Amino acid sequence: MYNKILKRLIDIVISLMLIPLVLVLMIPIALFIKLEDHGDVFYNAERYGLNMRKFRMFKFRSMKMNAPDIRNADGTTFNSEKDIRLTRIGSFLRKTSIDELPQILNVFLGDMSFVGPRPSPMGNERTYTDFVKKKFDVRPGITGYNQALLRNSATLEERYKNDIYYAENLSFLLDCKIIYMTLRSVLCRENVYKN
Repeated sequence: MYNKILKRLIDIVISLMLIPLVLVLMIPIALFIKLEDHGDVFYNAERYGLNMRKFRMFKFRSMKMNAPDIRNADGTTFNSEKDIRLTRIGSFLRKTSIDELPQILNVFLGDMSFVGPRPSPMGNERTYTDFVKKKFDVRPGITGYNQALLRNSATLEERYKNDIYYAENLSFLLDCKIIYMTLRSVLCRENVYKN
């Protein structure tokens, strides 16, 4: 009942309440991004969501235009405080997780939820086992169990394990716990970078 109806209803109501605030915040953030290098304001990447359906995920651009996609040995995205691909405003957006704010539009559209496994990038799908594919039984989230526990410091194996745990144990109480833990992690700036 919660996963099928109430969770989606909560997502719609809260995203509708937050969209006006996000739109107001978008104006100065967009100006800062544009003024720094005159590039695109948004980084709109294709991701896999519920049932491995592709969707376009909205995000403020935090890297220089056409920055190369660098991966760690385990396939996770490389991120470092000293990453030369980051813009000055992008470094701030990344540390504070403000770069994720536009995903509230994805929540409203139904591509994402506020809480769930992080959306999966294109390219790793051939490596997904039946175990890993369980993460696609639920909508991806702006935050999730892995982000609440380890944020960006997790290995790919840890991410998969935490994503599956969430998919198999989804509940209202778990969502509330994840939101609380995420807020604490962001405010304390824990595990922002892996490298």
